[in-house]
Amino acid sequence: MECTVDIQHTDSPERRPSRRGFLALAAAAGTVTALGALPPFTATAAPRRPTESPMLSAAAKNELWWQAPGSESSMIEQGLPVGNGRLGALASNDPGRELLMITDATLWTGGLNDTLDSDGQFPYARDDFGSFTLLAKLTVDIPGHDLSAVSGYRRALDLSQGLVTTSYLRSGVTYQRQIFASRPDDDIVLYFSQKGGGHYTGTVSLDGTHGETTTANRSGGYASFGAAFPNGLRYGAAVTAYSRSGRVTVDGARISFAGCQDLTVVVSGGTNYAPDAAAGYRDPSLDPQRLARTKVLDAAGHPAGTLLRTHVADYRDVFERMDISLGTSSPSQRGLDTWERLRARARDGEPDPEIEAAYLQYGRYLMISGSRGSLPLNLQGLWLDGNDPDWMGDYHTDINIQMNYWMADRAGLSSCFDAYADYCLAQLPSWTDLTHRLFNDERNRYRNSTGRIAGWTVAISTNIHGGGGWWWHPAGNAWLCQSLWEHYEYTQEREYLAKIYPLLKGACEFWEARLITMTVTDPATGAPREVLVADSDWSPEHGPLDAKGITYAQELVWTLFGSYRTACAVLGKDPGYSETIDALRERLYLPVVSPKTGWLEEWMSPDNLGETTHRHLSPLVGLFPGDRIRPDDSTPKDLLDGATALLAARGMNSFGWANAWRSLCWARLKDAEKAYELVVNNLKPSANGSNGTAMNLFDIYEVEQGRGIFQIDANFGTPAAMIEMLVYSRPGHIELLPALPTAWARSGSVTGVGVRGGFVIDLGWRDGAVTEARLRSVGGRSTTVVFAGKARKVDLEPGGSVTLRDLG
Repeated sequence: MECTVDIQHTDSPERRPSRRGFLALAAAAGTVTALGALPPFTATAAPRRPTESPMLSAAAKNELWWQAPGSESSMIEQGLPVGNGRLGALASNDPGRELLMITDATLWTGGLNDTLDSDGQFPYARDDFGSFTLLAKLTVDIPGHDLSAVSGYRRALDLSQGLVTTSYLRSGVTYQRQIFASRPDDDIVLYFSQKGGGHYTGTVSLDGTHGETTTANRSGGYASFGAAFPNGLRYGAAVTAYSRSGRVTVDGARISFAGCQDLTVVVSGGTNYAPDAAAGYRDPSLDPQRLARTKVLDAAGHPAGTLLRTHVADYRDVFERMDISLGTSSPSQRGLDTWERLRARARDGEPDPEIEAAYLQYGRYLMISGSRGSLPLNLQGLWLDGNDPDWMGDYHTDINIQMNYWMADRAGLSSCFDAYADYCLAQLPSWTDLTHRLFNDERNRYRNSTGRIAGWTVAISTNIHGGGGWWWHPAGNAWLCQSLWEHYEYTQEREYLAKIYPLLKGACEFWEARLITMTVTDPATGAPREVLVADSDWSPEHGPLDAKGITYAQELVWTLFGSYRTACAVLGKDPGYSETIDALRERLYLPVVSPKTGWLEEWMSPDNLGETTHRHLSPLVGLFPGDRIRPDDSTPKDLLDGATALLAARGMNSFGWANAWRSLCWARLKDAEKAYELVVNNLKPSANGSNGTAMNLFDIYEVEQGRGIFQIDANFGTPAAMIEMLVYSRPGHIELLPALPTAWARSGSVTGVGVRGGFVIDLGWRDGAVTEARLRSVGGRSTTVVFAGKARKVDLEPGGSVTLRDLG
């Protein structure tokens, strides 16, 4: 008999509009067609199997390797991540006890969270707002294979094929295991093999992490569990194992194997989450436990080699859209394992261009593994080592979710951005409802003093149930939209633009209702003039809580209004409203340089009202990710100098994501050595929880002395900065090697870099000069390519390409 566990929490009953009410909101926003899509965990047709082998011989530049397994007590720093875009795991690779900590992106507690606290802000705890949690733990115990009983231990992560491999010697036999997360088969596979006459004997156990009971089916040859949270989210997982030799049986709640020359273990699981606000983000018809059983048993009908080839063919199709070389490392550097190599880089100060390029490719591996066909990457990406992640493993809308996706289009991974856009569309009806019902609550210090409300906005933290957490974040809608808009600039996909149009328009409607009039003195004439400024707000995450006209909001709204105007023109929509928004944009106050500090003002004050070296660069959003401030004749010198001075004052040592943002800004200012220094800072090994890179290359964030946590944004922000150092773009303008550091200058190449305006570029260089560039159109028609101050106009038809030489 199979058991369903009802886990009790303290969630209060949720008050949410009826399905009809949500459909009305969705229709008003124009997003009905975006709702009701298939849930992330669903039955699918049998995948296509490759007719030819896609397997590669190991490529050293895209292989990371270690000489020790991960410790069960330090999985977040030492476990190797795998993922299929929805289902993920951290693997310990211990020869005698393989442990996988398994996650599904949609396994969240909490709910809509629409009862405000006494200050008009949102509750923010695991039982109301909710938290990202672990799905299961899988262990494969192999007695007699303890680390002390084996020799020649090695584990590796092959970034080119999305494959974790462990090998070792025992009693003259070479044992190997391969672990991968297959998107086509929607499961995680462990394949144990050997050469030399050895065999495997042991057990496979699948355990939930919320008090579930695992049961086994002897005739079916699988073990599984199913359960439901009080918020109505159902979930389940299943595992099976098979071998071409020996014996595999079900023993109680475990699977036992004995005398097996090979062993394949297949695990899958998921939830009944659905991206449909009107259905409460649930698919009541889906039974996750039954579906998980179906998936593992379907996969078990194929040899492990077939499953592996299917996975590798799918993975390589995405990974190989970009390649990079930053130069050649020394033989002594190549001889070190990955952890020792990072330690040597930090200790000796000697550039190691191959490990730096591999770090960028590792970021791409995490993106492919964590953002395909499900929810976007949260603060944890797709990986956990427990059920209590800091900040609930949520979506922070004041830098973190945006940074997670700065790399995607630049790094040839535009398809991975879909999860971000689909999430925003699915949440929009709920965000709109909460904004209309709650934002102008008289207790909310950020409410609109105009008394008007329209459109939508978000809180600093968002969950997957349409809810917000912590404080309201009025400018969060504009920043989410900036990322959405930039994806269009890269792809030029009109259908995509039409899909996100309701998000852009709704954000503009919110700001039309929110902006207030203020009289300022024109610095050019000394005369008073009326301007529009953002109502009371907080510049993330420091300074006064109720400042008007903060630079952060002014810059983001200026960009939002400009993006909306262009979207209307491209789509031929709402010309009258476009003119209204354009008129508001012309009246927006834009920040000035403080006569006291010489910095770009963060608040409408000449005084520094916050922390000088604060982690956030909120007032510099016009430099990056925006383009209003840039080092050319379009920006007044005093404004550029003020932005540069503020960036310098913020310092060069901070948390990983903050260093990545700083590096991006210095790259925009064409200061190659400062940008590179910040990349190197992030590669320094973390010690005792300090900021830096963990053994498995996850970025570690020191939240307090001696306690570091994993936060994934730097793993994407740092590679984005590295690409920005090689190629800068905006629509109509591409600059090659704008911030090439000395460490990479001797020779290098990069292929498949996305550039705004609808192009992809391949680039090679030697001794700091471009040797050749090939530009391909993915929708763009005209741009200007610049290197070393020389410009060349390029016109192409979509799908066309051109090779440029003699650019120096």
